[in-house]
Amino acid sequence: QVQLVESGGGLVQAGESLKLSCAAYRSTFSINVMGWYRQAPGKQRELVASITSAGSTNYVDSVKGRFTISRDNAKNTVYLQMNGLKPEDTAVYYCNAARFLSSSGASRMTYWGKGTLVTVSS
Repeated sequence: QVQLVESGGGLVQAGESLKLSCAAYRSTFSINVMGWYRQAPGKQRELVASITSAGSTNYVDSVKGRFTISRDNAKNTVYLQMNGLKPEDTAVYYCNAARFLSSSGASRMTYWGKGTLVTVSS
């Protein structure tokens, strides 16, 4: 069973930066996509950013130009550099990893971390 361990959350003021890290342990196979989701109080969990093993990235519009996702395939680790943080970025951030069971990715195994809290004060 793959275990995802996140780190890097905390309390910052608006405009400051944080970097989240997520390492995948006990993975004996390639992880196709890694990403970060977030869930603010009273809201649904949303995809923040994702990155494929080839390096293709995807971002939600609200973080484009401020957040950067990257990964180290050799270490099975994904990072999220968050700059220019805003109070509306306050949420629990969850790491996600997906292993494709079909070539299209329509069938996949997904894994979740326990989450790390990011709080941005105004």
